[in-house]
Amino acid sequence: QVRLVESGGGLVQVGGSLRLSCAGSGISFSEYDVTWSREAPGKQREFVAIVSAGGTTDYADSVRGRFTISRDNAKNTVYLQMNNLEPEDTAEYSCNAQHPYTARDYWGQGTQVTVSS
Repeated sequence: QVRLVESGGGLVQVGGSLRLSCAGSGISFSEYDVTWSREAPGKQREFVAIVSAGGTTDYADSVRGRFTISRDNAKNTVYLQMNNLEPEDTAEYSCNAQHPYTARDYWGQGTQVTVSS
């Protein structure tokens, strides 16, 4: 059974930091591109960051320079280090693993991040 489990969310003050984790099981995690996205109440889901199977990264303009995505294939885990958090970062964050060739696609359940001002 394939599972993606996010963790690390919580309540933090403006300017604070959090590190989210996305742990995968049941798949060869290292073969998958992994994306973090977020959905705030009343807003559409938006892309945050991606790390490809080969390690290439990209970020939304709104988080570039503040967030860092990384992966540890030995631990089947992708991380999202979030620094200098802003109230606008408040959302449910989800990770998504997609195989670049088969297009198999798996989602986690999400973790809530709340930034208080």
